[in-house]
Amino acid sequence: QVQLVESGGGFVQAGGSLRLSCLASVRSFSSTPMGWFRQAPGKEREFVGTIDWSGSHTVYADSVKGRFTISRDNAKNTVYLQMNSLKPEDTAVYYCAARFPWTNMSTKSDDMNYWGKGTLVTVSR
Repeated sequence: QVQLVESGGGFVQAGGSLRLSCLASVRSFSSTPMGWFRQAPGKEREFVGTIDWSGSHTVYADSVKGRFTISRDNAKNTVYLQMNSLKPEDTAVYYCAARFPWTNMSTKSDDMNYWGKGTLVTVSR
């Protein structure tokens, strides 16, 4: 049973920072790319970023590029999303996701077969 559990969400003022974590309970974590997505109120879920199995390659949505950083610690089965210079439009529920077993990076939510329950990030003006 694969489980993805996000944490670290909360309330922050514009310009502030938060770090989200996603703990994966799966043996193949260290060989699997991981992704972050978000869904704002009234909007569709959208891609935020993804990281390859080694942590050496990342891809980001244009809207977060230069502000958000994804990293991972394979020894801890954890992937992180460091969010800096937060804007009110970053307010959303943030989800980590992956496809197990799989080794390809993807920006498409349809490619993911496991999702966390999400963590809410609220950015005030």
